[in-house]
Amino acid sequence: MMENRIIDLRSDTVTRPSVAMREAMLDAKVGDDVFGEDPTVRELEEKLAAMFGKESAVYCPSGTMCNQIAIKCHTQPMDEMICERLSHVYQYENGGFALHSGISVRLINGVNGMLTPRDIAESLLPKQDWLARSRLVVIENTANKGGGSYYTEAEMEEIQAFCAGNGLRLHLDGARIFNALAENGGSTVATGGMVDSLSICLSKGLGAPVGSVLAGQRDFIAEARRWRKSFGGGMRQGGMLAAAGIYALDHHRSRLARDHAHARILAQALAERPWVEEILPVKTNIVIFSLKQPLLASDLTLRLKDQNILAIPFSQQQVRFVTHLDIQEDMVEHTLKIINSLQFP
Repeated sequence: MMENRIIDLRSDTVTRPSVAMREAMLDAKVGDDVFGEDPTVRELEEKLAAMFGKESAVYCPSGTMCNQIAIKCHTQPMDEMICERLSHVYQYENGGFALHSGISVRLINGVNGMLTPRDIAESLLPKQDWLARSRLVVIENTANKGGGSYYTEAEMEEIQAFCAGNGLRLHLDGARIFNALAENGGSTVATGGMVDSLSICLSKGLGAPVGSVLAGQRDFIAEARRWRKSFGGGMRQGGMLAAAGIYALDHHRSRLARDHAHARILAQALAERPWVEEILPVKTNIVIFSLKQPLLASDLTLRLKDQNILAIPFSQQQVRFVTHLDIQEDMVEHTLKIINSLQFP
C-alpha cells in the first residue's frame, strides 16, 4: 500500500538502477581505465564527446570532481572565477576552487541562479598587479538553488560571445543539462559548442548510480586526466559503472519531461496552501518553496516524514522537492493528498 512506501523527494540522486540497467552493468566489458583499457568507459566518453561536439571526454566519479578539474585546468593561482552566488561550485564544493586551484571567486547576484553578460562585465577586474585576474566564468544548467532554472540557447550564445571577446574561459556545470535541453529544445552539439568545457552528470535525472563526464578539446582533456589521477579519480574497472551511464543516455532522456510535469503539479498544490509564502518559478524538476513564519522548514519536513514523504530543508524557511524517475504518478497523487491535509496553527 502507498502508506508503507517511501516517497523520496529529497533529490534526484536517490534513484536506484532498474533491472535492465543492472543487466547492462553485469554484461559490461571491462579493463583498467587508468591504462585506458576499459572499453565501456571509452565508449561512454566517446559517446558524450560526440554528443556535445567535443574532441574528447573523461569519466569521473562525481560532478564535483569534474567541475574542480575543469577549474584547475582553466586557471592559475591568483586568478579569479566568476559565478552566480547560488552556484554549486561555490555553495556545495567545499571551497575546492581555493584549495585545489588557489583562486578567488567573484560572486554575482543574479536571478534564480542565472547570470547575464552585463553581470559578468560589471564583475571584471582591471588588470592591476594587486588584483586577481578575471579568468573563468562558470554557469550552471540547470541551477539547483535557483529552482531548476535554465539558460536558453540564445542566452548561452550571448554569454559565450562576451567571454570570447574578453579573454574569459567558460565552463558549464551541466549537472542537469538534459533537464534543461528537455525544456529549451536546444541541441547537445550547439550547447557544447558554446563552452570551453562542460561536466555532464549521469546520476541525477538520468538515474545512473555513479558518475559524471567532463568534455572538452583534446589537449584540455589530456590535462584533465592528469588531474583526475591526482584527485584520486582513476577507477580501474569502471566499465560496470560506465555501462549504467550508457544505458541511462539511451533510455532515460526522453522521459525527463514527465518529471517536470510532476514538479509543476506539486507546485500548483503548494501554491494553494495558506502556509506557503512563495514558490520559485518551476522550470524543470525542482520545486523550492518558502514557508510563512513562524513555520520552519524542519517542522514541515518532519510532518512529511511522518507520512513517509522525504524532503530536505533548503534553508530555515525553504523546502526543496525534486522529482525523478522513481517518483510515479500514484506517489505524486499521494503527496498531493498529504499536502492538502496538512494544517498549521
